[in-house]
Amino acid sequence: MSIIAAFFLGILNYALIDNVVLSRFLGLCPFLGVSRKTSTAAGMGAAVVAVITLSSAITYAINQLLLKTLDMEYMRTIVFILIIAALVQSVEIILKKKIPSLYNALGVYLPLITTNCAVLGVAIDSAQKGFGFWQTMLFSVGTAVGFLVAIVIMAGIRERIEHNKIPESFKGMPIVLLTAALMAIAFFGFKGVSF
Repeated sequence: MSIIAAFFLGILNYALIDNVVLSRFLGLCPFLGVSRKTSTAAGMGAAVVAVITLSSAITYAINQLLLKTLDMEYMRTIVFILIIAALVQSVEIILKKKIPSLYNALGVYLPLITTNCAVLGVAIDSAQKGFGFWQTMLFSVGTAVGFLVAIVIMAGIRERIEHNKIPESFKGMPIVLLTAALMAIAFFGFKGVSF
């Protein structure tokens, strides 16, 4: 199998089989909060892809070159949070200047990427598992794509749900949580697939 094929199969594994939102339940706040419209969800997913990928590369380098060298691995969480916060601020500034409509649509959820446990979880998981650089990048890109896929699917379902008759007791967040549970069950079906 070629390296490129192995890379894409690895991304599919982390995106579908080990989906960060639907199997590990990380990143639920933006998943539930920003998934009202497909366009907004896609923008949020793209921002998360950029932040997870960049933060994983930077945190890998900082972890290997600084924290491990100085035997300060106990500082991982604090250092990783600072790196992620700086990247989110950069993404926020870029979106504000280049794509103001997306910046306004994301609203308060854009700064919440800083506290998105999926972003921090990927950085910490790859460091704790001792992944090399390319494994870290594969893990981060696959996880980010999985977040993007999950949030866009959820947004599409939520757009369709708006036009359906729903019992009063299920309107709002209850139907969203039920939909997320059904999506998790559907993605669980990928567990038997081996790439």
